[in-house]
Amino acid sequence: MTGVRQVVLDASVGAKWFRDEPGSAQARELLHAHGRGEIQIVVPSLFVYEVVAVATRTMSAADARMFWERFMSWRVSVVEVGGAFLFEALAIRERLGCSFYDAVAPALAEQLGAPLYSADARAHAKLSGVQLI
Repeated sequence: MTGVRQVVLDASVGAKWFRDEPGSAQARELLHAHGRGEIQIVVPSLFVYEVVAVATRTMSAADARMFWERFMSWRVSVVEVGGAFLFEALAIRERLGCSFYDAVAPALAEQLGAPLYSADARAHAKLSGVQLI
C-alpha cells in the first residue's frame, strides 16, 4: 500500500471492532477503509495482544485460531516496540502522565508522523491532533 496515508490505531479502537458500543461503527469504518486501500493501518505489537484478548474472551480455541488467521489476512502493519520507539513511549508516558501501555500508540504515531485514532479519551485527549472516536 505504498503512497497510502498511514494511520495509527490505539487498541481501544481495535477492541470496538468486536463490540457494539459508541464508536464501534467509526472503528469498523477505519478497518473497511483499510480494506479498500484508502488508508494503511499501522499498530504497535502491543495492539495485537490487547485486541486478540478482547476478541477471544468468549471464543473457543478453534474460533480464536480462525480469528487470528482472519486478523493476519487484513494485512495490518504491526511494528515491534523497541529501540527509539520504546524511548519515545517513555517520554510520552511522562509528558501525559499515562501508563506505558497508553503511551505506545501515540509514540508510534509521532514516529511515523501519522494521525492517532483512539477511543481512550482519559489517556489521549491531551494529545495534539488525536482523533477520538
